Amino acid sequence: MVNGDGAHGHTESKQDGSTETDGEEESNEQEVIVIQDTGFTVKIQAPGTEPFDLQVSPQEMVQEIHQVLMDREDTCHRTCFSLQLDGNVLDNFAELKSIEGLQEGSVLKVVEEPYTVREARIHVRQIRDLLKSLDPSDAYNGVDCISLSFLSIFTDGDLGDSGKRKKKGTELEQIDCTPPEHILPGSKDRPLVPLQPQNKDWKPMQCLKVLTMSGWNPPPGNRKMHGDLMYLYMVTVEERHVSVTASTRGFYLNQSTTYNFNPKPANPSFLSHSLVELLSQISPAFKKNFTALQKKRVQRHPFERIATPFQVYSWTAPQVDHAMDCVRAEDAYTSRLGYEEHIPGQTRDWNEELQTTRELPRKNLPERLLRERAIFKVHSDFAAAATRGAMAVIDGNVMAINPGEETRMQMFIWNNIFFSLGFDVRDHYRELGGDAAAHAAPTNDLNGVRAYGAVDVEGLYTLGTVVVDYRGYRVTAQSIIPGILEREQEQSVIYGSIDFGKTVVSHSKYLELLEKTSRPLKIQRHKVLNEKNDAVELCSSVECKGIIGNDGRHYILDLLRTFPPDLNFLPVDGEELPPESQRQGFPRQHRHRLACLRQELIEAFVEHRYLLFMKMAALQLMQQKANKESNKTEIPAITDASEASTEHNNDTTETQSTTPVSANATDKSTLAASQAESSCDANSLNATTNGPVDSSVTQNGECKSPLESKELEESIPGLAQAKELAETLVAEDGSGIDPKSREVVLNACKAVGSISNTSFDIRFNPDIFSPGVRFPEDSTEEVQKQKQLLKDAAAFLVSCQIPSLIKDCLEHSTLPMDGTTLTEALHQRGINVRYLGTVLEFVDKTPAKAQLEHFYRIGICELITRCAKHIFKTYLQGVELSALSAAVSHFLNCFLSSFPDAVAHLPPDELVSRRKSRKRRNRVPGGGDNTAWASLTPSELWKNIATEAQSYYHFTLQCESVDQVVEKYGFQKITMLREISIKTGIQILIKEYNFDSRHKPAFTEEDILNIFPVVKHVNPKASDAFHFFQSGQAKVQQGFLKEGCELINEALNLFNNVYGAMHVEICACLRLLARLNYIMGDHAEALSNQQKAVLMSERVLGIEHPNTIQEYMHLALYCFANGQLSTALKLLYRARYLLLLVCGEDHPEMALLDSNIGLVLHGVMEYDLSLRFLENALTINTKYHGPRSLKVALSHHLVARLYESKAEFRSALQHEKDGYTIYKNQMGEAHEKTRESSEYLKYLTQQAVALQRTMNEIYKNGSNASIMPLKFTAPSMASVLEQLNIINGIIFIPLSQKDLENLKAEVQRRQQLQDLGKSEEPTENSPLELEDKIPID
Repeated sequence: MVNGDGAHGHTESKQDGSTETDGEEESNEQEVIVIQDTGFTVKIQAPGTEPFDLQVSPQEMVQEIHQVLMDREDTCHRTCFSLQLDGNVLDNFAELKSIEGLQEGSVLKVVEEPYTVREARIHVRQIRDLLKSLDPSDAYNGVDCISLSFLSIFTDGDLGDSGKRKKKGTELEQIDCTPPEHILPGSKDRPLVPLQPQNKDWKPMQCLKVLTMSGWNPPPGNRKMHGDLMYLYMVTVEERHVSVTASTRGFYLNQSTTYNFNPKPANPSFLSHSLVELLSQISPAFKKNFTALQKKRVQRHPFERIATPFQVYSWTAPQVDHAMDCVRAEDAYTSRLGYEEHIPGQTRDWNEELQTTRELPRKNLPERLLRERAIFKVHSDFAAAATRGAMAVIDGNVMAINPGEETRMQMFIWNNIFFSLGFDVRDHYRELGGDAAAHAAPTNDLNGVRAYGAVDVEGLYTLGTVVVDYRGYRVTAQSIIPGILEREQEQSVIYGSIDFGKTVVSHSKYLELLEKTSRPLKIQRHKVLNEKNDAVELCSSVECKGIIGNDGRHYILDLLRTFPPDLNFLPVDGEELPPESQRQGFPRQHRHRLACLRQELIEAFVEHRYLLFMKMAALQLMQQKANKESNKTEIPAITDASEASTEHNNDTTETQSTTPVSANATDKSTLAASQAESSCDANSLNATTNGPVDSSVTQNGECKSPLESKELEESIPGLAQAKELAETLVAEDGSGIDPKSREVVLNACKAVGSISNTSFDIRFNPDIFSPGVRFPEDSTEEVQKQKQLLKDAAAFLVSCQIPSLIKDCLEHSTLPMDGTTLTEALHQRGINVRYLGTVLEFVDKTPAKAQLEHFYRIGICELITRCAKHIFKTYLQGVELSALSAAVSHFLNCFLSSFPDAVAHLPPDELVSRRKSRKRRNRVPGGGDNTAWASLTPSELWKNIATEAQSYYHFTLQCESVDQVVEKYGFQKITMLREISIKTGIQILIKEYNFDSRHKPAFTEEDILNIFPVVKHVNPKASDAFHFFQSGQAKVQQGFLKEGCELINEALNLFNNVYGAMHVEICACLRLLARLNYIMGDHAEALSNQQKAVLMSERVLGIEHPNTIQEYMHLALYCFANGQLSTALKLLYRARYLLLLVCGEDHPEMALLDSNIGLVLHGVMEYDLSLRFLENALTINTKYHGPRSLKVALSHHLVARLYESKAEFRSALQHEKDGYTIYKNQMGEAHEKTRESSEYLKYLTQQAVALQRTMNEIYKNGSNASIMPLKFTAPSMASVLEQLNIINGIIFIPLSQKDLENLKAEVQRRQQLQDLGKSEEPTENSPLELEDKIPID
């Protein structure tokens, strides 16, 4: 790696944390090189095909070659074979490097093996999968981790090939650029059908009419002894009905018919080792279509067919014909336990798998990769199994383990997973809010499991946990601690409390293990009193229970209070909140008493306090120093100190502008420091209310030393030394320091609430304010401190985090487009969604409210759909299965349809009355048979929504109907439909809905196709890969593109190693890589990487996820740069359609998109169309960035260029003048942008004058006028591309002499990087390839 001396000598703004991590990185890089052993080629010889070469790597298992052969077009129909080298059968689970004699050029023979029942089934399944490989129904039904992708429709197949095909000159003439009507700016029509364009490949080529298990199965004993394994029944396309025997030797026709069993072989029997060979002989249509189908299958991009790690559900689907499918039928009824797993005959022991993967060694990189891959794989399998189980439980297909109790109290075990329902059973949560608390506890517990899993302490185990919401019920799925079912809970809990703190026990081993987690999770070790008034020491909340399983492992469970309580939503008698919280109307009553702060908030709060701590220590040291000097000069010390601090203030204001805040800072708490500091400790901190903004802290949400930014030190000599001193004080344990300095640290510690007096250390006691928990007398002072800390944290959320979120939205560094991205933006800053009302009120009071209209609209929409979701949940619990689609469509009509009296269609009466007559006490959870749901009316629903908004979010909605909401907030009903469907798991038929008809409801029960589970689970991380990715980002931000690129490529390899090919993080990696390829001039590579990013985003996040929309825009830019203009336009039109659907036209992102579309249209000389898009972009930019913004100036310039091309010089001049004025006011006369603009104005004026002369000439002399030829130029592709780069934030800056002197240091470093000169603009002398911000999510 080029990572040696050159890179680390300069730490101007090293954003990758402290120097020690660099050391680790370097060792990592050495390790990486070790794993990538070079691959070699082997020859594969399969029966009936030519031998072919296969590239393999030494770490692969033999099994992976099997997988490759089962995917190849010519060998895909073989499943039951062994690989032999020189007559020796290779072991499937052996690594290639361990096989003797296997080397470059070895020949591996594919040898057909005899079948067993299991192998025959696997074969039938493989054939069925091959026949269905282009059929999207699995994606619509949300099974087998298949999901939708539509990119290939817009790129006509794979971009890589088409790029070569279409390079014959830029074919401007043939391009049809007119977008569909509904995509044009100003169109009010929001159709749903284009969301899933028709893919011509999906029209299935029929190879076979029926393939199913025969009714003659299983073979009787006498036939078993002839080798019969099972019987199949098939109907070919030619309508030939055949019965086939699967035997140990292969497949052959027998003489059975539907009603006659005759297992004798037919004549001829066509005995074949593979079903495909058999069918090809008896059905010509099969042979022809199967070959064509496989050709198409292997032509698709692999990313369109690989399974995703977790299932993605689509909220829309077309009407799909339900075809006969034996494998699907069998799967449904055998629940696939047995042969789907590679461990035949036994179910998987999930707990054992989850815990053993955690125990794998992790000393070096290869071991860690292996371990992380195993953990990830087991987690994704477990999540899939838990989801299936939870649905089976709610659908009533699993027997309860306590069937005598009433429905709500039942618990279930299926497939070695324990399921419980989210109800307050046995009044466990009575004190905490009953059912509401029981509903919140599982997600809190999951957050706890996630947090402890991330700390990953050896010897401490958590349960596999998945929370599934399905049909109005919340189901928690957990792996089972060995032995827990045989004993009572009271006996097994040896740490913690099972009754919320009345009785408490502790255990030294648990304390030792939990102590290791206390620093990263900021949990304070504390004592509580048990029922005998003895003090018991804990290092977690009292609810956290420790149980030693029969396997000897130390498990912790019930982690619902891992993080401290949120006092804003927990009114406590006799406790006052800080004024910032009170001003916002806190504390507020919440549904339950389990509201706790998010981990992100705790991190941000501690980081914020750390900065305060460092500043205070530094200032006190300066004061001391000043005092010492004042003794000599006898000047009063105070003034000196105040001067020092004012000098410090002036300087920091300068440094603030120079310190680069990293583009992907996880939180900008430091920016908002000024407001909070005044609240934290006004008297001691008044000197530093605008402390330096520091960029090195916020890299990973972890607290890294904020003293890396060296510029601060250079600018404030006094402060620099003081900070260094403070740093040394903090580093030591406080023993070898002179008492004065120790006092400094002590004061600073006290002021920021540190639990230690000699160093900075903030931790929280999670049991404060827990009802029923009592603390010993001697810790009263400590408890007081902790209470104050909790109040400060609650105030910090309201006074710092919410304003910083709004500030980021105003600066457009955060751009939520829909509910999901809004929730992520809140969560990143540690703001819980229950604060949504508060956030919206804050926006409402912001002076720049108009520039936050998009945010406000998305926020209100989220608030309303979440209220509707809460109501829908209880509504569904009372609906029996047979009325489900009627109930869902009725609810949607009440929610979205303008039809005033929506009437529900009850299922036929006789069914209902028969059920009523024999009420059973013991029904399945989802079997409510009341029809109360049918009486819901639209006005009642909207009344309930308003009530819910008030009681849950403390937000007042004055709306009695959906039309009022649409009118008042400018919503789109289609957007609301998308939001509610995604949140509740509804899948609807894709067609045009008429929401606004007052004569008939919008939805009928036929429109509701399915209801899916909404699943929450842990996402295990690839830690090494992530570190590489981050250092790559940091390098790129410092301008080292080449090293950055190498690091990110490395990260990509490691991500693939851990996650497999499909994952959200790989998507981000590919996007950044494509962007770097593009900047470094490798357009083809950029295109290839970005295409993968788009496909992956569609598959893993969803076809209309905001992230996917942005990926489409990037891909369009790279397509344009590659001369594929029509594809670029199609992609941009697709992005615009999706953006309209997701959030409507009025959104800042739309301005960027429309500028892109307008520029491309300008390039292909579609001037009138282009104008519509560019003017729309100008309007939106003016609205959201303010009329004086540089973005608006650029928009004006683009419109002016367009008018120039149309030869309408007056309009062109008008727009360019507006742009010029903005540049002049913002940048001054001398700035090159201003100069460029004034040059362009001159040029336009000349053109206008020339045109006028010509016109006058014509008027005067009539037809014999001598006309000067006018220069009307179509813009060159290069100039369009240049503008596209600018608006997309990719800048190639030419350097002036002055800049070069400033950048001397830079230049020396760049000598090694000469080969980066491949910039697009050869005219410019020295391209500096940095962009303003690389957006990294």
